[in-house]
Amino acid sequence: MHRFLNYPCFSYRKDIEVKVCEIFTSTQGESSYAGMPCIFIRLTGCNLRCSYCDTTYAYYEGRELSEDEIMSEVRRAGISLVEITGGEPLLQRDIYRLIKRLLDEGYKVLIETNGSISIKEIDRRAVVVLDIKTPGSGMSGEMDLSNLEDIKHDDEIKFVITSRTDYEWSKDIIYRYNLINKCHLLLSPAYGILPPEDLARWMLEDRLEARLNLQLHKYIFSP
Repeated sequence: MHRFLNYPCFSYRKDIEVKVCEIFTSTQGESSYAGMPCIFIRLTGCNLRCSYCDTTYAYYEGRELSEDEIMSEVRRAGISLVEITGGEPLLQRDIYRLIKRLLDEGYKVLIETNGSISIKEIDRRAVVVLDIKTPGSGMSGEMDLSNLEDIKHDDEIKFVITSRTDYEWSKDIIYRYNLINKCHLLLSPAYGILPPEDLARWMLEDRLEARLNLQLHKYIFSP
């Protein structure tokens, strides 16, 4: 893993656009793009507090950077796959302009969002990786389920599973909203909480048409 930016290193500028926690390159650890080299733009701030959150440092830490500064880091990485994540990236209004610019310059763009904010304004060329928070997260009541009407075939929906209860709840959402026929589905065992073999067994028993989504980066680089 190579980090290009650490938030204290940049001086204040007047032409800021978004507040960035970090920009780094790594192996994509999740989604249908797992295993691909990727540059991550992690934005600061989140409106949810999931029980299993592994990026609590992104709640507050960060530095305001201009669009040009961010694009310079992306170009320097020399990688065509870019993920914008958080925190919750859609909290910052200027992110939509950055997404468009990345797409216009030929990058493949993934937007990882926590499911509580409308995805309507995201450029349709981007791939949305939408979390649906399960009861075990403590945040399932914050979901904007109208997003399921705007999801595209190339988009992905992720459920982080902490227990059998979460699994059954997720299956209900999948079938109730006919998600199998709408987009790619990812089921992730909450790292250190649910053994992956349990979730794999449940999915096989039910012949569930979804991808078992392990956090590959945690097995490679440690949690």
